[in-house]
Amino acid sequence: MKIRPKHLNEGDTVGVIALSNPFDMKILESQLKIFTDMGLRYKLGQTIGRQGGYLAGSDEERVRDFHQMIEDPEVKAIFCVSDGYGAARIADKIDYPLLEEHPKIFWGFSDITFLHIAIQQYADVVTFHGPSLTTIADDRSKKMLFQLFAPYEIYYDESLSQLEGIVPGAVRAEIIGGNLSRIVDTLGTKFEIDVRGKILLLEEDRLGIEELDRMLNQLRLAGKLKEASGFAIGSFGDGDMLPLFKEYLWPYKKPAVAGFHIGHSTPNIGIPLGVEAILDADEKVLRLLPGVE
Repeated sequence: MKIRPKHLNEGDTVGVIALSNPFDMKILESQLKIFTDMGLRYKLGQTIGRQGGYLAGSDEERVRDFHQMIEDPEVKAIFCVSDGYGAARIADKIDYPLLEEHPKIFWGFSDITFLHIAIQQYADVVTFHGPSLTTIADDRSKKMLFQLFAPYEIYYDESLSQLEGIVPGAVRAEIIGGNLSRIVDTLGTKFEIDVRGKILLLEEDRLGIEELDRMLNQLRLAGKLKEASGFAIGSFGDGDMLPLFKEYLWPYKKPAVAGFHIGHSTPNIGIPLGVEAILDADEKVLRLLPGVE
């Protein structure tokens, strides 16, 4: 059973850090109002505002920022402000027992997928796949932040987006995953994703069909498609990728549903990872247990 972090209360302080690329400070300044509108305070990490390179700080600076937020008793949640590239570079430098000792809400997506996988393997803590602070662009995405204030289930059906069952059936299992590129990046490392008996969430930014084919084939050759119990397919940018997903997933006869506004989409619906979920391809529903306690 994964450790669920404590829920937020009005007046709590949240930490804001950059573990991947640098970003536009003007965008961040306007986005920080999201926290104050929710009655939260915020504390900016030392990686905020770093410029001059393709990363938001050296590996050591980004790890130190993360550790300081984990250790800070005032900080109740940690939000990644950007994504892009670089999170995997610090995965082997993180003190995972520290996070297990001080479990906190950890929120991010895309490049942060590598850290979601690493944390759930080495700290056994529920994390949250949701839009980076600089990419929250609509009210529905903002609304999903309220799942952090109380332990309630998420019920995702066709009222949120048009869903399509790729492979019929239903499964109840833990949900893991996120960005397809970063999932593939874990293969062959100590952080290789373990999908055995789990629902695998897949999402990605705009991809060419050849690139998607290559990565799905890599998952197939690594045995990950066979080992998973089901598949929740999020956003994959422009173009109809469903025929390719059907080609790869149908032979395994595991429930699969596509069309979730999870990932590189607007809205980008935030969900907990590491919790038990029910994926029903016949009813076109994804139901997730609370990510906080």
